[in-house]
Amino acid sequence: MLFKQSDGDLVRAARAGDRGAFAELLRPDYRAAFRLAYGLLQDVDEAEDVVQEAAFTAWRRIGNLREGSTLRPWFLGIVANQCRTVKRSRWWSVTKVDPPEAEAPVTDLAASLDLCRALRRLGHDERLVLVLRYYLDMPFEEIATTLGITPKAARTRVERAVRRMRPIMQVQGAAV
Repeated sequence: MLFKQSDGDLVRAARAGDRGAFAELLRPDYRAAFRLAYGLLQDVDEAEDVVQEAAFTAWRRIGNLREGSTLRPWFLGIVANQCRTVKRSRWWSVTKVDPPEAEAPVTDLAASLDLCRALRRLGHDERLVLVLRYYLDMPFEEIATTLGITPKAARTRVERAVRRMRPIMQVQGAAV
């Protein structure tokens, strides 16, 4: 018979120094963290580095996780902050584009590239809420917990970011 520990038990064990418990606690959220980092940075290697650094940061600061809180929003907040740090530390501004996949239709590729360009023109906070909402499909309540704001503020930030992005997409569409 397999025994699965609850998240609360895993958090307590991780706080006591159990690395295995921390790894087990982090495992379900690691993929979402990578998707968030990739959505913000648009670079696979940087996204992997950011998630690993965020995991180390979370391990060092596991004591800061509030009692009764879930790890996911707290960890994704660390990932988002690490992405911001990486973006700020860049001294160059070269746009990297991955080579297109052979099986992707041309129209989807063009739309995808337009979307990536438009996202890059937004600020970090605007890009963050859009990636959380539409790329990770997070509900407003979870976005709010991740960012430390109210659900109404999360909804407002998403709506503002969408409004800001619309003219960028229209200009790019007219330029094509």
